[in-house]
Amino acid sequence: MNHRSRILSALAATVGLLLPIAGIASPATAASPYERGPDPSRTSIEARRGPFAVTSTSVSDLSTPGFGSATITYPTSTAEGTYGAVAVSPGFTASESTIAWLGPRLASQGFVVITFNTQSRLDQPAARGDQLLAALDYLTQRSSTTIRSRIDPTRLAVIGHSMGGGGTLEAAKDRPSLQATVGLTPWNLDKSWPEIRTPSLVIGAESDTVAPVGSHAVPFYQSIPSSTAKAYLELNNASHFAPNTENTTIASSTISWLKLYVDDDDRYRQFLCPGPQSSVTGSVSDYRNTCTS
Repeated sequence: MNHRSRILSALAATVGLLLPIAGIASPATAASPYERGPDPSRTSIEARRGPFAVTSTSVSDLSTPGFGSATITYPTSTAEGTYGAVAVSPGFTASESTIAWLGPRLASQGFVVITFNTQSRLDQPAARGDQLLAALDYLTQRSSTTIRSRIDPTRLAVIGHSMGGGGTLEAAKDRPSLQATVGLTPWNLDKSWPEIRTPSLVIGAESDTVAPVGSHAVPFYQSIPSSTAKAYLELNNASHFAPNTENTTIASSTISWLKLYVDDDDRYRQFLCPGPQSSVTGSVSDYRNTCTS
């Protein structure tokens, strides 16, 4: 349970004690103040675009200290308040274009998203972790007022593909205050992550020959402490490069994870706990989780 959830639980308990005294019925649950958008459904989390209209702006590498050129995509409306922010890194030798589809898809669900090029396409996971954090710092400290004013700097997350996915764990190790990580077919020579306290979703691919799940995604998931909220989802018959094109399973699980842990939005727990059924013919070949609050 993260710090906001603990505070909300305490407040809910206090209200539950006080309301009966006043003769007022106690609500069944207390909604998170960070909920954004209408009640979700399977259709809404799988849609190519969510309920928020979005716009994008490009940032040159001359303006991005610590990472390369980037695209920032964000909701146009401020009616519901500020949003959580997410940085997304590509994989080894890859450019921003390979993960760019996540920008509008996630932003339209109520997030400010920065997808970026790394400083070198040969950067290793630790360097990509540093760049994910640098991209978040840019969003919260140096981006335009229009963008910066939309962001809640306490609600930040990282996503990465391949070595970028390995970089998400590096980022969480260095900055435990992150609210969520999502590693997409992640690769890292470090297989053990007992220091991770950030809720972490690891998405592997059953037919991955670049970062085989048995030596990357699964050990990563298993080594994260059981006291940390975590989940492992394996894409059925998919390759290492599945995250490089629009993928409904990746999108819907990532949206649900970010909503639950960045927005403290318990409406999305239904899609993660118990989560998708694994099958030989479906889109998911394996799913595991701790389903902690």
